[in-house]
Amino acid sequence: MTHDTPPFWETTPLEQMSREQWESLCDGCGRCCLHKLREEDTDEVLFTDVACRLLDTDTCLCTDYANRQRRVQDCISLTAEMVAEIDWLPPTCGYILVRDGEPLPWWHPLVSGTRETVHEAGISVSGRVISERKAGMLEDHVIDWPGEAPRGAFCRKRPRRR
Repeated sequence: MTHDTPPFWETTPLEQMSREQWESLCDGCGRCCLHKLREEDTDEVLFTDVACRLLDTDTCLCTDYANRQRRVQDCISLTAEMVAEIDWLPPTCGYILVRDGEPLPWWHPLVSGTRETVHEAGISVSGRVISERKAGMLEDHVIDWPGEAPRGAFCRKRPRRR
């Protein structure tokens, strides 16, 4: 009789994950790489469709991940402590889901086995954002979708194709 071992993200607290485990929780959606504004009066986070200059807006990968914090002054390297407090990560974020004890959905690369499913499921920013180098005023780019989950985003199984 064989027993399936649960995946690490279901058994290992965020603060105890190895660097490799931690990095693999990132689904590669690129939503955290979008500029955000904070409303002064209400403290509300306003999302924009303006991406960091290092984000490849098609693949949603950082073009200089190893040096990103040196090249982009306000680039944040997430930690478990930060994830406990941050209010601007998308609800589909693997770090948020694991933090809250929720399962990873079918499109997450750790579940699907491929980074392409995050694009297929409509979770990623691919093709929907503009680089900060071309955007102009951030206030002209405020949108809602980066802070929302697309319909079916939390399905455990891949939806059937019609």
